[in-house]
Amino acid sequence: MLNKFILGSAVAAAIIFTGCSSKSPEVDTSAQKAASNAATSTAAETGATKTDAAADAAKMAAEKLANAQAQIQSVLFDFDKYNIRADMQAVVDANAKVSGGLEAKVKLEGNADERGTDEYNYALGLKRANTVKAAYASKGVNEASISTVTFGEGNPVCKESTEECWAKNRRVDTKLEK
Repeated sequence: MLNKFILGSAVAAAIIFTGCSSKSPEVDTSAQKAASNAATSTAAETGATKTDAAADAAKMAAEKLANAQAQIQSVLFDFDKYNIRADMQAVVDANAKVSGGLEAKVKLEGNADERGTDEYNYALGLKRANTVKAAYASKGVNEASISTVTFGEGNPVCKESTEECWAKNRRVDTKLEK
């Protein structure tokens, strides 16, 4: 009896396991592949679009910066002075308005004419740049975005030894940087 029970159990198990063999169903994966390809294509196009948009934005920002730089004028100073002249106040105001309206760094370059020692002219150029920096800050330009440098007499725009030429070299130039 025990033999019949074991034999019957073995036969039943064989029938059950052979009847439940796993056959993988055939599935059409072409739709999945097409969807995957479309997603990849869309991602590539979106990436290209983002890249194009970033390039366009950078180009527009560079043009805006160049246009603003074209509006900036040099601030001129009297001989041996670093206070802003009355006739230069409108230039300072206009430069500050242009500079403050941008998200750009402002570099102020102080200059002097050729008269005086190198050390004196470097110090004078720096004092001029710092005076303009303070004026820009008082007009609303973010002081943290303003840097100063001095060239002393080393960056002349005019090289003749005349008062008219020296007057052009006593200046602070404003440079806008990204």
